[in-house]
Amino acid sequence: MIRTAQKKMAAYYAVAIFFVVIDRFLKVLSLNYFAGREIDVIGDLIKFTFTKNYYIALSLPVTGLILLITISILIFGLLFYSIVLFKRGQVDMAGLFSVVSFCAISNFYDRVRYGFVIDYLDLKWFTVFNVADATIVLAILLILFNTYRPLKLTI
Repeated sequence: MIRTAQKKMAAYYAVAIFFVVIDRFLKVLSLNYFAGREIDVIGDLIKFTFTKNYYIALSLPVTGLILLITISILIFGLLFYSIVLFKRGQVDMAGLFSVVSFCAISNFYDRVRYGFVIDYLDLKWFTVFNVADATIVLAILLILFNTYRPLKLTI
């Protein structure tokens, strides 16, 4: 059981690292090469657009030191909670919380380094976001789904 659980967590870490690496690559690309330009990805439905996001989710106007401290506490809390869940044998939930944490760290790095989060995917009629944001939303949806209907993921 423990071997299987460790392999499953390693797979979740690999998935998280994969999306964080893609996110970091696209952020560097947008910051250094595409700032000030829009590139159509899928017609005018999805565009690659460098955007500085000074706020938090859904552009809620929270900034500054309070935001950094709050995000730090949340990330460490999520990581700690994922360890607790793993120890309880809830590997899928622990893995999903780890994915959220890793992607949140990618955005947190931007806030500390640049003072804003780099967003680059402009979805027409919605908002500009990044791969880390999309991965966090997907993982949270899976967490919610798993809360009410336990997952049987085979990774």
